[in-house]
Amino acid sequence: MAAIMGKVYDLAVIGGGVIGLAHAITAARQGKRVVLIERERRANGASIRNFGFITVTGQERGASWALARRTRDVWDDLAPRAGIAVEHRGLLVSARSPEAIAVIEAFLATEMGQGCDLITADAFRRATYGLGGADLHGALYSPHEIRVESRDAIPQLTRWAHEALGVDILTETVAFSSLPPRLETSRGVIEAGHVVVCPGDDFSTLWPDRIAAYGLRRCRLSMLRLADPGFRLPAALMSDLSLTRYTGYAALPEAAVLKAKLIAEQPRHYANGVHLIVAQGADGSLIVGDSHHYDDLPGPFAPASAEHDILDEYARAFGRAAPPVLERWVGTYASADDRTWLVDSPAENVRLVIVTGGTGASTAFGIAEQVLTNLMGDA
Repeated sequence: MAAIMGKVYDLAVIGGGVIGLAHAITAARQGKRVVLIERERRANGASIRNFGFITVTGQERGASWALARRTRDVWDDLAPRAGIAVEHRGLLVSARSPEAIAVIEAFLATEMGQGCDLITADAFRRATYGLGGADLHGALYSPHEIRVESRDAIPQLTRWAHEALGVDILTETVAFSSLPPRLETSRGVIEAGHVVVCPGDDFSTLWPDRIAAYGLRRCRLSMLRLADPGFRLPAALMSDLSLTRYTGYAALPEAAVLKAKLIAEQPRHYANGVHLIVAQGADGSLIVGDSHHYDDLPGPFAPASAEHDILDEYARAFGRAAPPVLERWVGTYASADDRTWLVDSPAENVRLVIVTGGTGASTAFGIAEQVLTNLMGDA
């Protein structure tokens, strides 16, 4: 530790989740001397509690969609270098009504539909070992997504950043200040010319007044791990509810008709903010979610109805009961009504970066490249 404290860094990154890691790795690959500061022993928040699903299709049209495409490409490049397995590729979104098919067709007519396709109900069933209820009308197929096991991938990426790129990692270290050139931390002073603060949903420790100006809240989500269903999925799976939640679909005029239909038919699912994502791990188990409840400080008490509704949507979408639950957990992330990420400049050589739409894994590297170009002048 003493040796680290004697160094002078080009960049200090505060926050060891996927957003912080993306900035540290991007800067280190540009030849910068980087230190990453994480208050816990290891990343333990939203970055490891999600699907590990790098989602392109369905992201908000425009900048978010472009950032996701870039981030997917970076993940594809880094994963084999860091020894991270890509568990599966692509996405299938099932459609149980003509209204859902209309949303998919409208999506395919946009630039975001490039490379995607509308497949038949029979094709969906053949690809998914017979999944799909009697009311299945078809499905959207996207080839763009990749999925990693986030609870393993984030530690592996952190280790690779240190071993391969020379990023110094300070864990169990709290940063009390973030103004260069001298940062006060619980382990002493760190010298750095530039700082990127990636606080996740910690709105109080650093720059609380700047964060408060954005009116952020927190979203609490419920997730499950289910037993191996006995077959291997070809891609991640979603259902109709996702077509009214992901902005890339939901902002299309056709989605309003579908949303009204689903709210009338599944009001409690909407009250619990449920939409369905199913991803499969190397051991065959299914990561399934999720629900969404918003508050300034959501309590740790997730309603049982949220879990029931997630499993009910699984049964509705795929025509069979979900496998047994092996694990369940909750997570929280920063949320905003008017943006999916924010970059604030509280001082000349400091940037505050928060992803506010639950899309950190999907947009982190694209955001990091833009932030560091602005902050440090690198292309």
